[in-house]
Formats: sequence, structure tokens, C-alpha cells
Amino acid sequence: MSVQFPPSAAPLIAHPVDVLPAPVRSRLLQLACGAEPVSAYVYDGEVAAARAKELRAALPDWAAVYYAVKANSYPGIVRALAPHVDGFEVASVSELELALGVGEFMGDPAVVAAGPAKSVPVLTALVRARVEAINAESLLELHRISRIAVAEGVTARVALRVNPAGIPISGSLHMGGAPSQFGVAEPDVPDVLDAARKLPGLDLIGFHIHAASNNLDADSHAAYLRWCVEWSVTTAAATGMELRHVDIGGGIGVAFEGEKPFDMARFGELAALVEPPVGVKVVLEPGRFLVADCGWYAAEVTDVKASYGEWFAVLRGGINHFQLPTSWDIVHNVAVLPVDAWEAGEGCPRPAAERTRVTVVGELCTPEDTLLRDVYVERVRAGDLVVFPNAGSYGWEFAMHSFLGHPVAGRHLLA
Repeated sequence: MSVQFPPSAAPLIAHPVDVLPAPVRSRLLQLACGAEPVSAYVYDGEVAAARAKELRAALPDWAAVYYAVKANSYPGIVRALAPHVDGFEVASVSELELALGVGEFMGDPAVVAAGPAKSVPVLTALVRARVEAINAESLLELHRISRIAVAEGVTARVALRVNPAGIPISGSLHMGGAPSQFGVAEPDVPDVLDAARKLPGLDLIGFHIHAASNNLDADSHAAYLRWCVEWSVTTAAATGMELRHVDIGGGIGVAFEGEKPFDMARFGELAALVEPPVGVKVVLEPGRFLVADCGWYAAEVTDVKASYGEWFAVLRGGINHFQLPTSWDIVHNVAVLPVDAWEAGEGCPRPAAERTRVTVVGELCTPEDTLLRDVYVERVRAGDLVVFPNAGSYGWEFAMHSFLGHPVAGRHLLA
């Protein structure tokens, strides 16, 4: 009986090894000389910095680029990005501390904060840090911020997160235009703003509208930016708000197998046609877009085996280290980095699969631990490294570190 796979698991050919930059190959082969099986991320801070500079250069001066720390919170990557972004978006106290910690490199960084269930301790930390904007998710959260601000003797700057009724954008992960835990439904915005104005300790500065993610179409994303600005201007005028801040979230997509990359130059050209009122900052919060291609996840092949006519490469790692391909149903292709040394012991076989299709699986006791199905490889042997490019975002941070208690993946910075 043949197994039927979803379209995202259609057969493909593994990348040639030279898709891996030479410094990455060199670092991984160094790691392979160690006593422990390799399971690690390698990051290149210069790649992330270059992507940030490219986006910053494409946008008009009124647009601000804030890095969403959740995408990759490795301190070396945050420091590499710090000189090339206008601030950071955080969603926890630990991310706040990380963002504030780069102050020695760029002065006091601007910070905006998001999250649908911010606790009192989190809100207290944000108020005390005097962040640029707390994106408030509900009337109750506004009351909590107000109470904390009054107790601290300060005024908290707040942007109301809105779940719009409809948005002119495509994308694989919609976070607006439908019932959601995120933000205030658009029809309720006037009443919530009216109630918020009566609360002490709040400075209502604008709106946060993060309504979609992974959009690869520059034209529709520019239309979304325009819509966010125009909606915010209209709503602020209708409700008596002094608009100073419009946060459109992230949402720029990352291309995978066969997809056309986001056209940054085109997006910049169209964004330049938008004219926010003087004194209104428009914030973009890219995360994945800035760091996806700055990271590689590599895991040593601990075994190669055939089962009922199908080949499997079993890794020292898996969704406990790199869950993104499975949870997001992404075809995340690999390259096989040969490791010539084989020190398993005298007489110990070195199994290999050659010129055939292989399914790449991890070390966990569940069939869900499958990272890539039915990929054609020229050769993969026990002891070689399977390497996933474009693993710089939602990789280490998004994994199931504690399941079965295996060691977590290491992290290494090239530059």
C-alpha cells in the first residue's frame, strides 16, 4: 500500500552542497570533528545586517524598520541587526531585556511591545522601561496599563491593536478580517477609544494592525501599507485622536521551493507613493524576512536504513530542534555535507543510500518527527551532515526543546 503525501511533500531534489557558503561548510566540518554528534545552528550576522540595510534603503524616510525579536533571539544576531534597524518589537520580558541590552551598541533602542495575553508582570516591565508603544489588545489591558502607569507615576504610550473587518492582502497566515484573539474588532474600536480616553496615565498615540504574514506579493503589501495608513488617519480624525504612530506589523514573506521572492525594490517604489501626515511614524516589524537566510540548521545522520522499500536518514535532532517544516507544512529542502571520517569502530558498517529518494527524520519517538519526505539525494551516509538553509528564523526559538530531554541544538555565529 503506497503512502499518500500532501502537495507540500511532493518529490524534490536535494540542493548541491555548494549552496552552502564556504564559511558555513568549514564551521560545520569543524564541529563534526568533535566528540558529540553534530546538531547545531550556524548564523551569519552579516547576512542579516545586509537584508536589513537593503529594506531600510528601499523605504521612504517616514517608514521605520523594527526587528521582531521573536524570529531569532540569538544575541549575536540581535547585535548584528541593531545598527541597521530603527528599533525592536518584543513580546516578553526576556525579549525586552535582550533588546534593551543592545544599548551599548546603539544607544537607548526604541521598543514596541505586542502579544495577546500580556500579564501584569509583563506590562509592569514595559511601563517601567518607558517603551515607545505598548500595543494594547483589549479594554481590560488598557485598564491594567493605566493602573500600572499611575502607580509608577508615569504616562504609558499606547497603540490600540485592531482586528480589521477586511484587508487588501494575501498571505499564508491571516491574522485579521476574521474572529481572532488578536486585537480589538474594528466595529468596537470607537467605544474602546472613548473608554480609554477616560483612563489616567495613558497616551494614545495610534494603532497597530498586524493582519497577515508571509506575503510574497510586493504590490498587495504596498496596498496593505497604504490601507493601514489611510484607515488610521480616518479613524483618528473620526474619534478625536492625535495620530502619531501607525504600526502595520510584519508580514513580508520568505520564498521557498519554486516561489518568487518578495520584490523589495517594487515595494519601496509603491510605498513612496503613500503620504502619511507630517509627524506620523509608520512602523514595519519584519522578523522572519530579515533573518531567514542568515541561518543554517545541521544535524548528523546517525543511521541510514531501508524499510519496506523506502529509505530513511535518521538525524541527531529533529522537531525538538527545528520544528518549522512540520508545523508550517513547508517544503524545506536540504543539502548533504559529506563527512569523510568514519570512526564508529572496527568492523562497524557505514550504511548509505545512493541515487534514491530519502525521508529525513529525527530522533524523537513519534512519526511526527519528520522534516522532509521523499527528497532525491546522490548519496547520504551515516556520519554525514544534513543541512537546512533558510533556518535563521523560527528555528531554535520555535522548537520542542524539552521533549524526551535530548540536548538542545548548539548555536554558533560566523560574523
